[in-house]
This record gives sequence, structure tokens and C-alpha cells, in this order.
Amino acid sequence: MQEQKKKSNAILDIGDRPAPLQWFGLSLQHLFAMFGSTVLVPILVGLNPGIAILSSGIGTIIYILMTKGKIPAYLGSSFAFIVAMQALMKTQGYPAIAQGSIAVGVVYLIVALIISRIGSAWIDKVLPPIVVGPVVMVIGLSLAGSAANDAMMNNSHYDIKFFIVALITLGLTVFLNMFLKGFFSLIPILLGIVGGYLVAVTFGLVNFAPVMHAAWIALPAFEVPFVNYQPGFYWGAILGMAPIAFVTMTEHMGHIMVLDQLTGRDFFKDPGLHRTLSGDGLASIVAGFIGGPPVTSYGENIGVLAITKVHSVFVLVGAAILAVVFGFVGKLSALIMSIPSPVIGGISFLLFGVIAANGLRILIEHKIDFDEKRNLMIAATILVIGIGGAYLQLGQFQLTGVALATLLGIFLNLVLPKQARNED
Repeated sequence: MQEQKKKSNAILDIGDRPAPLQWFGLSLQHLFAMFGSTVLVPILVGLNPGIAILSSGIGTIIYILMTKGKIPAYLGSSFAFIVAMQALMKTQGYPAIAQGSIAVGVVYLIVALIISRIGSAWIDKVLPPIVVGPVVMVIGLSLAGSAANDAMMNNSHYDIKFFIVALITLGLTVFLNMFLKGFFSLIPILLGIVGGYLVAVTFGLVNFAPVMHAAWIALPAFEVPFVNYQPGFYWGAILGMAPIAFVTMTEHMGHIMVLDQLTGRDFFKDPGLHRTLSGDGLASIVAGFIGGPPVTSYGENIGVLAITKVHSVFVLVGAAILAVVFGFVGKLSALIMSIPSPVIGGISFLLFGVIAANGLRILIEHKIDFDEKRNLMIAATILVIGIGGAYLQLGQFQLTGVALATLLGIFLNLVLPKQARNED
């Protein structure tokens, strides 16, 4: 992995390698942060959560290799494909989902090839701070509903015990962030999750039965073509999932914007958008070949980077390796899966909020003037459509709130004049 010149206020920058014990704790923290969302996708679709964790680890390693070890990002199960995958699972089963996932990866690779030919100089014009700042805010705040749902709802019913555990987890994590020193100041998210888990145990919210019955060593539930099933050709899966790749690409670019801001880099130029897209695409193809859902970069892990100021790519590689190992250790997988949703919700309040705050910081640092109507129109449109979850539905194709808000923001930035006529 190539060392990079330190350009941010990180405690550990991208090329910095932590000490072994520190490394393990920091990597475990990232694994726990992404866990809730990554296993939720396969649970909703009817896939095996263990293979989703495994494919997230393998996908992350592929991504980091493709980006030359320059981008500290973790890939987890993508939510954008849930509706399409649920429909395919009910009709044609996982072989169709696998083909759709592979098709998604191929679309990424085709777009990456085009960008490698035409370059990425257009990005600065298309994505100035007035677009990037609100989009980053939307990425964080659009997930707020998910965090609140995890924190409050027990099987679709409000549960005060859930909310108390979530608030204690949040409060504990905030306290640890503010008052810890030394090594422990680097892992407040992990410690917050552990503390929240112990609180959840006292509230009777943890079911240990699956942990007790799980085997120590267990082969993940692989779904490999020609081994576990005979693949067919599923046009419906390809046409239903491949177009959604353009939606997740927009979200992917949003995450790169956030990482640019956090690390003081320009990843669109180095290692280049074509490499980040290629990494994402190859990861989804591999996931399709082993039994997992398509993968994408994760806001939860970006939140961890923002809070801890530990940007080391080695930490993300460690998290990926742990995910792969945990995929084969039945009791460890079961233990992680026993973390109740209010603990994840309490942590998510902080993680998603930090992402949104970084979007606000972009606007402040670039001194965006909201007395100018142009800036006001762009930001207002992005924020309300993105946070409100408005989406565009055309048959099976759905343009999600984040993607729709981003595209509208880009459009307004390109077509609106510098000044309104009544400002001349």
C-alpha cells in the first residue's frame, strides 16, 4: 500500500499502521459499526446473514486493492436492491439474484472504463461545494429514520425499553468520546457498543440461545454456480437490478465526497473515480458468485472515521479480514448477530449525525453565501427531497431520495445563472 503525505488532522492517517493490539480494537470497531445494516439486508430478502458478512469482507479487500490502498472505505450489503431482490427471491430464488448482482458489477465496470477514457475533470464543475455540502448532509440525515426505528421499534411496536437502551448507548458513547485518553480514545464506538450490549443484557433484550447452539467452526452458506445450483439466464433479474447500479453510483460518489472532506484528499483524481467504481463493481460480482447481495460503501464506517479521526486503510483491511474470519467461526458470528437493534440505533444516532455535520462544515469552510438565491434554491431542493425520501418510480426502476436529490442539485447548479434577475 502506497504511503500518502499527511494532509488532514487525523490521529492515524491513511498510510499509518497501528500497533497490533490497537489495530485489532480499531478494526473490530468498524466491523461492529457496519454489522447491523449489513445483516439487515439479507434478513429482509431471505438470504443468509453470515455469507453477507463474509462477502462484505472480501468485497472490501477487493475495493482497497483496486484503489491502491488509498481510500479507507468499507463495503457492506446495499439497501438499494432490496425491493428487486425480494421479488426475485419469491419467484426464481437466489440464482436470479446472483445474476442480477453480477450484472450490477458489470455496469460499474463499463462506466469505470468510460470514465478512464474521458477523465474526471468534469467532476469539479458538476459537484461544487454548494452541491456537495447539502448532499453530504442528506447522506447522513436520510438515514436518521432508520436509526430511530432501530432505537424505538420492537417488531413494529414502540418499546420504551428499546429507547432507554438506545439513549444509554448514545450517552455512553458521547461521554467516552469526550473524556477518554490514550488508546481507548480511539475506540469509543466499540466501547459504546459493548457498554450498550451489557445494558441490553440487563434489560433482557439479548437472546443467547443462538450463540449457545452455534458451532465453533461452521462453513458459510455459500451459493456457488455449478456447485450449489445450476445457473440459468434471467433477463428479468438483469433488467430489474442492473439499472439500479446508476443509483448506487450516485450514492457512491456522495460517500467519496465525504471521504475527500474528512481526509483532505481528492479521491476523484487519485486514485480516480474509475478505480473506485471498479472496486465496487468487482466486489458485487464476487458477492454474486459466492451467495451474497450486491455491496456498496457504508455511511456507518465513514461516521467512525469522522468521530475517531483514525483514517488508516490498514484498520479497514483488518475489519475486512475479521469479517471473513467471523464468517467461518459460528459462535462469533452468532454473538455479533445477538447485538440488539436499540444498541445499533443508539450508535447510529451519532454516526449519521456526524456525517450530516460534515456536510454543514463544507458549506461553512467554503463560505457559501445563502443571501444569493441561487445557493438557496440548490441547497433547499437537495435537503428536502433527500431527507424527505422522495423518489422517482418508473416500473421496476426506482431513483432513491439521495440519488434523486443529488441529480437535481447537479442539474440546478448547471442551469441556474449566477444571479437572479432581481439581484442585479
